[in-house]
Amino acid sequence: MVSGVTSSIAQELVGYKDHTILNFSQPDIESWIDIHDQAQDGRLLFVSDSGGHPRYRRTVLRGLMNWAPHWSILCIAADDSEQNSGAYGLSVQQSNSVEVPYVDLVRAHLTLSLKLEVPMAVVVTKMDLASKVGLQKTLVKVLSAIKDAGRVPKILKPDQKEHKELAQIPASDRAQAKPIIEAMEEANSLTQIVPIVLTSAMTGSGIGLLHALLDSLPLPPPPTSHDFVGAVLNPEQPKSLFHIDDTYNLPIPQGSLVGDPGTGQNGVIVSGHLRFGSLTVGESIVAGPFPAEDEDAKVSGPEDRPSPSSFGLSISHPASAELARIAMNNAVSASEIAGEWLKAEVVSIRNLRLPVRTLEAGQAGSIGLVLDLGRESSPREMPRIRRGMVLAVPSKHMLDTGLSLQAASGFTAIFNEFDTESLTIGTLVNVYVASIRAAARISRIHHPGFDGGGQEPGNTTTDELGVFNLNEDIECEAPGSANNTGAEVTLELLHTREWIEMGSRVIILEGGTRDRSGLEGHVGKVVEIVD
Repeated sequence: MVSGVTSSIAQELVGYKDHTILNFSQPDIESWIDIHDQAQDGRLLFVSDSGGHPRYRRTVLRGLMNWAPHWSILCIAADDSEQNSGAYGLSVQQSNSVEVPYVDLVRAHLTLSLKLEVPMAVVVTKMDLASKVGLQKTLVKVLSAIKDAGRVPKILKPDQKEHKELAQIPASDRAQAKPIIEAMEEANSLTQIVPIVLTSAMTGSGIGLLHALLDSLPLPPPPTSHDFVGAVLNPEQPKSLFHIDDTYNLPIPQGSLVGDPGTGQNGVIVSGHLRFGSLTVGESIVAGPFPAEDEDAKVSGPEDRPSPSSFGLSISHPASAELARIAMNNAVSASEIAGEWLKAEVVSIRNLRLPVRTLEAGQAGSIGLVLDLGRESSPREMPRIRRGMVLAVPSKHMLDTGLSLQAASGFTAIFNEFDTESLTIGTLVNVYVASIRAAARISRIHHPGFDGGGQEPGNTTTDELGVFNLNEDIECEAPGSANNTGAEVTLELLHTREWIEMGSRVIILEGGTRDRSGLEGHVGKVVEIVD
């Protein structure tokens, strides 16, 4: 509260129908359920607002990865270039020791979104506080960053009228946003054009333009189970897949339970998004992967907090020394265990807080489920469900052939750009895949131009380096690889086994840094799963 900086992720819902703005400024809307009701056959906008301060970069990555957003909105204060204390309102002592230029964060967001192929729009706020010179400086930096990232900026300039408590999107604002939407559709690409809206929440200037844009932004097609990899290459792909982003210790109403009311103690509520397929109340699913021991599986729970005395470091992004200590305590990779996957039954579903019978592909919501812990004489203790786990419906092929979901102790990914000068064999990194956030160790780097056999340069494994690769003071580098070129990288997970989808996007971040935005990640694609 003192600093005015938070890592909390706020979530809101806005509806649009016949150019009417459905939010809490409407007198007859008191909850999300009212927005659902009035926006039928219109558009629902689910907004997840993550912190922008570099200290809380974890929430930025969570927003880009966990919920698979259709669009990313980068908000920039128009008067930031006029602030004496720096772009992020740092104290004088912090600014003297740590300097993160304002434009670097803009570039980092743009570059990361581009690598992840997430469409982006920019909203310039606080226009009422900016001078003409200050606004010009801000726009020059933003436009330069967008063009350097290979995108085309399109500015939507507001009129000088005040539009407070808008109930309808003005026709003039809809007309101004229409050419940009048409240009996106003609380009057949959601990432090529970056709309820029100039706004002031105090005067209402530009807010109608922002609503006009959000009401008409084109969306990607609904996801399917074979978006990333074909069925032949991935026969173990489930029929439906739900990524768990959060869990809640809330009792499930006894009336919701299909079976024995006594099983209510095995119930849990999870939230996240449905990657593909559908989930229906009463459907049998599997949940996991569960670890052998709950405490050993903890990487960093929701109670973790960044250190208040550190600008660039946080518990979720430990430095290499801390990762090395963790790796020494977990030197043996996770192995397959009994009870890794548990059967469960869906007993309730909410789509953005609205009770529904079915959740469809691409939708976000919460699932109430009851785990089947068996009927042994000594019932199994209720296991902990954590962020990064999945709920799945096995496919017919899996049921017919007896195949089950296979958790991974590691994976191989291809990176078009990979800095082999800073990331070498044995380097300990933070890995993000879907809702998974885990510590990992690089065990192999294969560079283009070399085959997989022998001891050729550019193809090195941890077997050649021995156990001392865990020591951060020892640098192990493949000969001739000190440049930023493509590479095929194999990583070992240090704590738990995870279910990772073939073909999914992965981000690798180095240990905590003090001199950058923290978003300079290496983005790749998973091509192989290590059992």
